[in-house]
Amino acid sequence: MQVGVEYPSGMPALRSARAQIPQANYGIDMSESTENITMDDTEEFIPDQHELDVALDNMEFEDTPQPPAKRGRKRQIKAPPPPPPPPPAGPEMVGVRKPRRGGRQGGGTRLRPLVVEDGITLFDIVKSGRSALQAVIDDWIERYNNDRDPALLELMQFFIRSSGCKGTITMEMQEHMQHAQIIRRMTEEFDEDSGDYPLIMSGPVWKKFRANFCEFVSVLVRQCQYSIIYDQYLMDNVISLLTGLSDSQVRAFRHTSTLAVMKLMTALVDVALNLSVNKDFTQRQYEAERQKSQSKRATERLEVLMQKRKELEEQTEEIRNMLNYMFKSVFVHRYRDTLPDIRSICMGEIGIWMKKYPNMFLDDGYLKYIGWTLHDKVGDTRLKCLQSLLPLYQTEELGPKMELFTSKFKDRIVSMTLDKEYDVAVQGVKLIIAIQRNHKDILSDKDCEHVYELVYSSHRAVAQTAGEFLNVKLFTIDDDTPLAKSKRGKKRSPNTPLIRDLVQFFIESELHEHGAYLVDSLIDNNPMMKDWECMTDLLLEEPGKGEEALEDKIETSLIEIVVCTVRQSATGEPPVGRGPNRKLSTKEQRQIIDDKVKLTEHFIQTLPALLAKYIQDEEKIANLMTIPQYFELEIYTTSRQEKCLENLLKLIHEIVLRHTNTEVLEACAKTYELLCSDEYAIKGKCEVARATLLDQLMEKFREAYQAFIEEGEEADDEEEFALLTSMNRITSFIDCHDMTAYNLWEPLMTLIKAASDDKHVPDPIVCKSIRCCVNLLTWSLANLDNHNPDKNALKQLKRNLNEFMSLCRLLITSARDAAEEEAFLAVCDLLIIFSKQLANNAVLAALSYEPDVNLSGQLTGFIECKVFIDDEDEDQDEHQKIEELHKRRNFLASFSKLVVYNIVSIRNAADVFKHYCRFYNDYGDIIKTALGKSREINKVTCARTLAVSLTSVFKEVQAEHGGRINRGSEGFGALKELARRFSMSFGLDLVRNREAIASLHREGIIFALNPLENPEEPRGPPPNIAFLEIMCEFSNKLMKQDKKTVLQYLEKHMSRATHLMRGEEWSPYVTYKNSLLHHGTHASEFEPTVQKHREPKEHKPRRARGKRKAEQEQGAGDAADVVAQPTRQSKRVRATAPADEEESEQGSERDFETGKASQLRKEPRRKAKPSAGKKTTRLWENSSEVDEEDAGEDEDEMHIEDEDEMHIEDEEEEDGFLQTPTRGRSRVSAFAS
Repeated sequence: MQVGVEYPSGMPALRSARAQIPQANYGIDMSESTENITMDDTEEFIPDQHELDVALDNMEFEDTPQPPAKRGRKRQIKAPPPPPPPPPAGPEMVGVRKPRRGGRQGGGTRLRPLVVEDGITLFDIVKSGRSALQAVIDDWIERYNNDRDPALLELMQFFIRSSGCKGTITMEMQEHMQHAQIIRRMTEEFDEDSGDYPLIMSGPVWKKFRANFCEFVSVLVRQCQYSIIYDQYLMDNVISLLTGLSDSQVRAFRHTSTLAVMKLMTALVDVALNLSVNKDFTQRQYEAERQKSQSKRATERLEVLMQKRKELEEQTEEIRNMLNYMFKSVFVHRYRDTLPDIRSICMGEIGIWMKKYPNMFLDDGYLKYIGWTLHDKVGDTRLKCLQSLLPLYQTEELGPKMELFTSKFKDRIVSMTLDKEYDVAVQGVKLIIAIQRNHKDILSDKDCEHVYELVYSSHRAVAQTAGEFLNVKLFTIDDDTPLAKSKRGKKRSPNTPLIRDLVQFFIESELHEHGAYLVDSLIDNNPMMKDWECMTDLLLEEPGKGEEALEDKIETSLIEIVVCTVRQSATGEPPVGRGPNRKLSTKEQRQIIDDKVKLTEHFIQTLPALLAKYIQDEEKIANLMTIPQYFELEIYTTSRQEKCLENLLKLIHEIVLRHTNTEVLEACAKTYELLCSDEYAIKGKCEVARATLLDQLMEKFREAYQAFIEEGEEADDEEEFALLTSMNRITSFIDCHDMTAYNLWEPLMTLIKAASDDKHVPDPIVCKSIRCCVNLLTWSLANLDNHNPDKNALKQLKRNLNEFMSLCRLLITSARDAAEEEAFLAVCDLLIIFSKQLANNAVLAALSYEPDVNLSGQLTGFIECKVFIDDEDEDQDEHQKIEELHKRRNFLASFSKLVVYNIVSIRNAADVFKHYCRFYNDYGDIIKTALGKSREINKVTCARTLAVSLTSVFKEVQAEHGGRINRGSEGFGALKELARRFSMSFGLDLVRNREAIASLHREGIIFALNPLENPEEPRGPPPNIAFLEIMCEFSNKLMKQDKKTVLQYLEKHMSRATHLMRGEEWSPYVTYKNSLLHHGTHASEFEPTVQKHREPKEHKPRRARGKRKAEQEQGAGDAADVVAQPTRQSKRVRATAPADEEESEQGSERDFETGKASQLRKEPRRKAKPSAGKKTTRLWENSSEVDEEDAGEDEDEMHIEDEDEMHIEDEEEEDGFLQTPTRGRSRVSAFAS
């Protein structure tokens, strides 16, 4: 046996002599094994009875006799006469043994030397995935042992077919052509038109094929590892073919062969590992035998073991030579391939080699390829690099070999924790964790700080992985540290030093308002986050000997962390911005229930003590008062904790009367709301406490109100403060609790009327009064019976609503900024609450309040003055700027809701849409959403609104330049950008937006050409002619037939012009006209012609007639991508002719005709009347969707030649694009005449 073949510069001779290769033992005693028995020239393989039965059941007979065996090859056993053909065989019949005529009982067997062309190939087997690959490969090995040339040809054909090439390698090609010539022939036969091949094709079959393909290569090597991979024929040919394919210009060949080579190397690495194990075992046997005494030593056994060891070393060397050759011939070139998938394959496999076979591959000469690829521009390739490095760093034994690599590429790995691809960032942090665990001295403090900050990342996976790094680096319990004790002797929790470190970390990060994000990053990774006893002991217990007392800032931060952990443990919801709320699993729901019970049992006892200790501190109390909102309140009853409940209610009562801070009062009001829920047994006791508190609050309000009214204009600061503080408490409680029974309406309305009359009422008091009135109206509406409401209450509510709205309309136009803003929000909210939807309930229809034109104008004017303004105050604090921006966004969102819910006309949004580009950074998301929702209400009206926005901006630009338009100015460029954004908002569906786009073009043409005569220059163009250049942005949204119609409409307007259209001033008209002529011609100027697609002569299709001809013309048109415009066609031919419109997301026009239009066919089709020539029908006419006020704007109409209305004999009329079920003509309701 010849082994250890060298591969110095290229592959050895591939057509070597076919010497019989004796089977090697490879360190395994074969005397008792029959698994590897093969046939030679004199032996026949006789299967057992069970195996023969299985083979006969799955037998596939051939109708033609097998070709005779060639000379010089192993003897082929004659096949029996062909019996009657059985039913077609499945994929599992490949490689089934066939019975031999004559011979011993049971019959000899042989395998088919090559699967016939009409049979099932290896590719079909792997693609189907229904057969066990090991059995398939075992059958192929037997065919190889019988006659290796046909078997090798079968394997080569498998790789070619797996690449998507349907070419066939013949036996003659295999015998007389080099692999490079074969690849060149297959390349010529490769069909690259589609660009698809099995590895990238979609669908479950092809996804499974990739996995089966990889498994096939691995199993092939595994099953051949003890025999034929050393015969200097199989591996030489396979490696040569795959190496040549990997260097092909055809991407399919390159991709498939690279994957095969990488999996082949991985499988050979496993073979090398087995050889290493056997060699070590043989060496130990040899050493044990040699150490025996001379009398007991077996010389023959020593010689056998030495021979076996030598043989294993030779085989190992040959495997290493194969690996080296493939690495240098394939990997070194393909790891930087232009295709990202190929680069990812290389990076994924080299990591496996390094992990499995570090003696060969874990070297700086191989590691450098991973280091260089860390800078790859494709995220998946960078991810594969990190995934390959992670197991290397997680293994302590491999650490010394990684030192040089780490020193060179550590900075790059640290920077990848901030990668724009979140998966790469997560893997980068995991790699940093592995480095920190096993190589603690490598990372510097600056490197760690980069990872620390990621706990506040908006991406939850990145943040939680960074939390794991924090646990490894900072939050690890030191078992050697003794436990401390409090002053009264209570032992501290082992987590106490960790909690202190956590609070210190939170303070030093200077992100005080983001405690919820820090908690979310750590709560699933560190049990200290739910150690509430440890946290409350730090707050309540006095420090013991050697302990430091907590500072005020530390206490505040710790309380915030406590509240965040309680909230997330009780709800399971991550903070806002940390990904979508997902459905919790059963295990997670069970964990939430357990945590809720645990925290309730703890804080029932400790919360009153915490409230009592920090009752003076507003910030701490505001946080602590939210904890009862996450209680399992039934525990008060089941655990008999009524005493704790009474203490809690007393403390809440005291807190409300003591504090005026809004956050504290709202937290108390919300807690009362939950305590008084109907589902809990403690409701009665809590309602009594709430009623007592509200009575006391109302008493204080009446006293303060009476004192303020009596003083009138002379009220001093003390009286104003008393009234304001009492109103603060009432406003906080009226949001959550019904206070309509306390007769608050009259005093509140008195304060608002005084403010509207410009009397001295402080703005904060007016704002609180407005907010209370809105809540009172809402509570009154909620208290009405939807089926039989109290008539008096209904009338009173209607009267109060009208009175309040009238006062708010006065305040919107007042000079009080705060009152004006509060009145605007109140009007917007009430217009939605009391909108026309109440008319759906007949008994409540009288409460509907619809805004008139004046009110809509007031709201629009408020938005223009208060929202779309530039920040000119440079001295303003950054925090104040953010607050102002949030306030303005709230104003715009409130107004946009009125547009979205169709409460005010869409046309009122024109002044909002025109600021889309200018204020995109501040309000772009709100305006974009409002624009999309407006289009859902009415596409045509929305398009006209956009036209109004554009004309409004055009007039502003015109006014800036003294009535003239400078098309090179910055303002005109901004207008074009706005038009481009509007055009993009229509999407790609030309059919769905056909009416809207047509309407927008009509509005633009009318504005641009009205007036047609220029009063300043009688011979000059219309003053608004430059607006046509803006309309060019929407020309690509017109369908081809509509461009022709719009062009006719444009020329009809221009036909009235009496002067020549020459000069630079007319360029917008020429540009717009050219944009309409694109992909379409004007019938009056150009004669329609037929563009014929000429195929090569040998492929020219036969002429066909009728429907078949139409279908062939459609196919030819699709293939050549040309536009045919015949002068006369029947409607059916036109219906199948290719249309050169831009295809939308939902499909092309032809798809709509064949698919979507069928949804409209609810009535029988009508036959078209015969006509002598072309007919014109109106494409645009008034629609019920268009406002009636727009009707009659212009006497001109837009018409289109009805290409669908030609002379048809005995044919049913096809449904056109916008044809309705009840009309015989295509009509579009877009242009109002």
